[in-house]
Amino acid sequence: MIKSPLLAIDASTYTGTVAVISEGQIVSQGEVAMRGRDEERLMPAVAEALTVAGLSTGDLGSVVCGDGPGSFTSLRIAASIGKGIASGFSIPLYSASSLLLMVAGSQWSGVAGKYLAVLNAMRGELFAACYEVTDAGTIQEVTPLALVEESFVQTRALELDARIMGIGRQLDAFPHARGVAICERSASGLSRVDLGGWEPGYGRLVEAQVKWESTHARPLYGR
Repeated sequence: MIKSPLLAIDASTYTGTVAVISEGQIVSQGEVAMRGRDEERLMPAVAEALTVAGLSTGDLGSVVCGDGPGSFTSLRIAASIGKGIASGFSIPLYSASSLLLMVAGSQWSGVAGKYLAVLNAMRGELFAACYEVTDAGTIQEVTPLALVEESFVQTRALELDARIMGIGRQLDAFPHARGVAICERSASGLSRVDLGGWEPGYGRLVEAQVKWESTHARPLYGR
């Protein structure tokens, strides 16, 4: 059972999102750009969301963090905030797929059907996972995260009888922390993680890490 109130954070894209959720209801939410060169905006957004909700970090019962895939730097910032709060206040940390939060946090989260959620993976590929919104309002995974060639995504959507959802896609949406509210209510897609060992699922290694590991013949982060 996830303890309320909870703080939800996702920063898998260049838009970071936060939400404060209590008993499955969104109390406050916010969005910030993650590409600021001179300032870090996600933690101030967390503070603002808590203020609007009339809470402090000490009032939280748990934290949920978007697990990726997505932007390496942004995901690490969100994970650091989530782990820091969870560790500092001895509360549990949960993760949720950012592609699931795309569907659950979108305006189509209450519309039954299948959705192929996609995010740019660079190199002509997309991160993709298919979810189904049921008539009961729950969201179920149809296919797990996979890398799909950009040229094949339309065919894949037709095979699954799903609509494509993503930034600038048929259904324009991006992962949003408020989607945790639906996941919590339907007890779907949230996994408790170990504070010491958890890292977001970046989807693929960044080029700098690939080169470092090739040069040093060992994993950078002790995998």
